[in-house]
Amino acid sequence: MTFLFYVLLFLFLLLCLLLSATILIQEAKSLGLGASFGGDSGDSLFGTSTAEVLKRFTAYLGAFFLIGCLVLSLWGASLGRAPSTATAAPVESAE
Repeated sequence: MTFLFYVLLFLFLLLCLLLSATILIQEAKSLGLGASFGGDSGDSLFGTSTAEVLKRFTAYLGAFFLIGCLVLSLWGASLGRAPSTATAAPVESAE
């Protein structure tokens, strides 16, 4: 079960990198990082509606990020509260 947790944690980290890259590629008012890839204000990678495509893609990635945060947080907390295997010895009364 912990193997699946770590696989999902790795996928979550990839999601974080993809979300960061998507945010940095978006065109800002001053052209942002998109201009450093050789883009001009008139050029667009996905056609004329580049801003709308990237905004929608960023929104989906953001939603997956929030869901992933919640799931991994709850799952990690439940892994930390695993029941202990040690049992208490019965108490004998002296009569």
